[in-house]
Amino acid sequence: MRYIYNSVIFFYRAAAWLISPFNGKAGLWIRGQAECCDILTKKIKPGERYIWIHCASLGEFEQGRPVIEVIRKTKPWYRIVLTFFSPSGYEIRKEWPLADVICYLPADTPSNARRFLSLVNPEKVIFVKYEFWNNFITEIWKKHTPLFLISGIFREEQHFFKWYGGFFRNMLKKFTRIYVQDEASLELLASIGLDNFAHAGDTRFDRVRQIASEAKDIPLLERFRGNEKLFLAGSSWKPDEEIISRYINTSPGKMKWVFAPHEVDEGNISRLEKLFTVKTLRYSRAGEGETDARVLIMDNIGMLSSAYRYAHIAAIGGGFGKGIHNVLEPACWGIPVLFGPAHGKSREAVDLVKQGGAASFNGYEEFSNVLDGWLSDEAAYRKASETAGAYVNKNSGATARIISEIV
Repeated sequence: MRYIYNSVIFFYRAAAWLISPFNGKAGLWIRGQAECCDILTKKIKPGERYIWIHCASLGEFEQGRPVIEVIRKTKPWYRIVLTFFSPSGYEIRKEWPLADVICYLPADTPSNARRFLSLVNPEKVIFVKYEFWNNFITEIWKKHTPLFLISGIFREEQHFFKWYGGFFRNMLKKFTRIYVQDEASLELLASIGLDNFAHAGDTRFDRVRQIASEAKDIPLLERFRGNEKLFLAGSSWKPDEEIISRYINTSPGKMKWVFAPHEVDEGNISRLEKLFTVKTLRYSRAGEGETDARVLIMDNIGMLSSAYRYAHIAAIGGGFGKGIHNVLEPACWGIPVLFGPAHGKSREAVDLVKQGGAASFNGYEEFSNVLDGWLSDEAAYRKASETAGAYVNKNSGATARIISEIV
């Protein structure tokens, strides 16, 4: 199986190299991997103590970030090496100041793993959530370097739990400790005979609470909302927008409405504006007196997490595609949340629906029924609101539990 695995890695990288002249992400990935060892050679300082933290992409970085920040604050003698697999993570965070060295993870070949570890020589290694690279894991294990997985989550359909999964199970056995998000993952790991795991929770809960504590005031949203309730559609996509806009065009006076679309290019903003029969306003064109519009479109980025504080109810986009965006950011403010049906891979979304802090909709009728219910029944709204906030509070604290053992 090891030979098959290494062959897959080889052909995957070869395919990326072939398409790199025509595919921007593939090009960034190939160039980034080629530059990795040069970056390490220049920036790694002999005699310093390093902790290596690896994240696949930006989402995993947000889960690893609370742990990095606590290490930096409480154990300042450690230097941090941060690696990414995906360009969507590296290109956004390559200048992040709390890491001393940031680079791509080289392709998982035996020679790359040996060279990388020889250059970094980490005292500890932390992988975040889903990262299982056999050659790196094996070389770390051979060096007797403590290796941890944090915010891990496992599902029955993964290779580890299949009859042919011995090769993949051996990777898990080489971790010093696996910190998982939920009880279901604990049961799955126990079912294959592992005992190197613990239930710590998901560090994203700590991260969203931190983000909320640092939220910025947005005076325009305050003025736009006025004395009315406000609905915020965050990271919205076309299917979500078409359903919500239909409701707005029918009942525009029930609330003020804000959209923070996932894509903020001119073409997408123009398309979104055309969905409404009521007056709309772009954030970038707003003046202090322009509060008579019913719909505000945030045609910028970086403000969404702070904007949720002004909402009465929120909707999260992506539920009619590959999966929803971050449902915890509105929930941490005690805001009931709506999203589409493609949320099964989001544990927190499933939990919130079961507990009553969120609701899923497949189409206009379901969206309308849930929204009308929360608006007309104050007790039902208050229960959903309290449930959402309590869920985040209850599940916070994973960072402290992990840090207490790792460092």
